[in-house]
Amino acid sequence: MEQFPRTTVGGVSLPRMLIGTNWLLGWSHTGAAADEAIRQKFARPEDFYPVIETFLASGIDAIMAPLSTTPIAEQAVDYAEQKAGKKIIRIDTPAMNVDDTPEGRREAAKTIRHSREIGSDFCLIHHTSVEQLVNKNLGQIPRLPDYLAMIRDEGMLPGLSAHMPEVVQYTDANGYDVETYIQIFNCMGFLMQVEIENVARIIHAAKHPVMTIKPMAAGRCTPYVGLTFSWNAIRDCDMVTVGTNSAREAAEDIEISAAALEHRFPDLEARSSPFRQTVLGH
Repeated sequence: MEQFPRTTVGGVSLPRMLIGTNWLLGWSHTGAAADEAIRQKFARPEDFYPVIETFLASGIDAIMAPLSTTPIAEQAVDYAEQKAGKKIIRIDTPAMNVDDTPEGRREAAKTIRHSREIGSDFCLIHHTSVEQLVNKNLGQIPRLPDYLAMIRDEGMLPGLSAHMPEVVQYTDANGYDVETYIQIFNCMGFLMQVEIENVARIIHAAKHPVMTIKPMAAGRCTPYVGLTFSWNAIRDCDMVTVGTNSAREAAEDIEISAAALEHRFPDLEARSSPFRQTVLGH
């Protein structure tokens, strides 16, 4: 598989694997020491390039990050585009002020405008902002259409980060103007608010393509287990967002994913061991 399979979201061609950034920006979900080690390793925009370059070589040309609120992420994408001579599709996930006040709306509009100014193609409102608006009693997300309209007006494709799975259901039920959703989905149920089977059911019923995240449960399961599960549990239109800490990890995850989609065993080295047994291979 020289070029990774693609899907279409809002008329835009996207690779079905998206470049994740938690393991580049210092959000390990393990502890402060790991977070700091990541930030030290990726302290300059050029430090990100070997990882991004590896993804680009397989046609994986879309990155998900809070680009407009994390300057080094924006700078790293700018650097990679210039170095590789390729356009990278930007999926921005900004948190914003959703207070129901004139000042809150002005701040939200400013955040969305900045997302467009840095070249974002998609603006997916961060779950911490979306969830402030959710009304479970009504089965609605009041005032959400106002922010989605702001995104459209800036020329970007709107979507939602939906850690709360009801966000997908309420959005579809009320016909809110989105093109996609971000949804946590992994074989361990890590950070998922309901059972794995129910989230899978929500993904399969969604009216738009879903960008799944945390397929390896932030390192709590191996890439082979996590990615093989995810690729076999989602639809052909859906995506998996994969974060890695090195170019070699990116290459391994691409191969594991390609193998899962092609229903074959991946071409991987056996795990190292001080006393390797026959069953582990050579």
